[in-house]
Amino acid sequence: MTHTPSLGQIVRSYFEDHLKVQKGLRPGSVRSYRDGLRLFLCFVAEDARRKVTRLSALDLTFDRVLGFLKHLEDRRGNHIRTRNQRLAILRSFFEYMGGRLPEMLVTSQRVEAVPVKRVPPPETHFLDRDEIQALFRDLPTKGRHATRDRTLLLFLYNTGARVQEVSDLRVGHLDLDGQPRVQLHGKGDKWRSCPLWAETVRQLQLLLKDRGLPTDPEAPVFCARPGIALTRSGIYKIVRRHAARFDGPGPRGRRASPHLFRHTAAVSLLESGVEVNVIRGWLGHVSLQTTNRYAEITIRAKEAAMRLCEPPLEASRASRRSPVWKKDESLLAWLNSL
Repeated sequence: MTHTPSLGQIVRSYFEDHLKVQKGLRPGSVRSYRDGLRLFLCFVAEDARRKVTRLSALDLTFDRVLGFLKHLEDRRGNHIRTRNQRLAILRSFFEYMGGRLPEMLVTSQRVEAVPVKRVPPPETHFLDRDEIQALFRDLPTKGRHATRDRTLLLFLYNTGARVQEVSDLRVGHLDLDGQPRVQLHGKGDKWRSCPLWAETVRQLQLLLKDRGLPTDPEAPVFCARPGIALTRSGIYKIVRRHAARFDGPGPRGRRASPHLFRHTAAVSLLESGVEVNVIRGWLGHVSLQTTNRYAEITIRAKEAAMRLCEPPLEASRASRRSPVWKKDESLLAWLNSL
């Protein structure tokens, strides 16, 4: 006789086997799935007026999925992008559940058909070079955490690293000799190498020297206290402490965060003439389309391009010049051979 798994068993196997083993998601991604599914189960329990532990798979109805999505926007005030992200989690879970429980297959198919709401792409904010210079000029030079905070902000600006990549950074990931670089462990369990500026190397060496040059390759680089790595929340707090004055107006205005430095790094690379595919590898983007948006956010780049294309003011009155290619004999010979 075939045993029908309970909802609790399905949830457990979904996380422990499907997400962690089969899909190989990193802990941060698993936590995101966990938070989204927990919100949904709590919503269903409240609607069904019973404890979460008393729910069955049949309580997870299609109407409750729609009600949960509406609840996210109306009662929790979530942005449409958050609603779409929660929907993606539910699609994944219901697809898995439909494969384990045939009676849930129809519901799974209906959840899969729920459309994603259209939303304009998020506005990309960054710090311009004057603001970056002002930030580092005004950073404290004395104090218990002065070296750590300066090194952290410089590392974020140099590498464009994600906040989780910085939290996971270990001494063994640094190569400060020869051609200095760092190995970053990013999304999709992928590693990438990023070069380091001379000033970044100097600050990292000062930071490690202050801590007695730890030789353990598994020792965290940025610590909240000796041997304890800074968490995502801790890194956010440090950035806010030093860069909150650069916040922009309005609820959707610029807000100082580690990701603001990631955008700033991308724009600085673009303005310096770095090819977009190089920036893609630098930031660890899977899709080039993600990187291409930076080409749309800097007015200086647009102005420079416009100046390159601008015709001379006296063009209408100037005498016609012979094209440069007409003076290139090797090119003329090649053209004649075609």
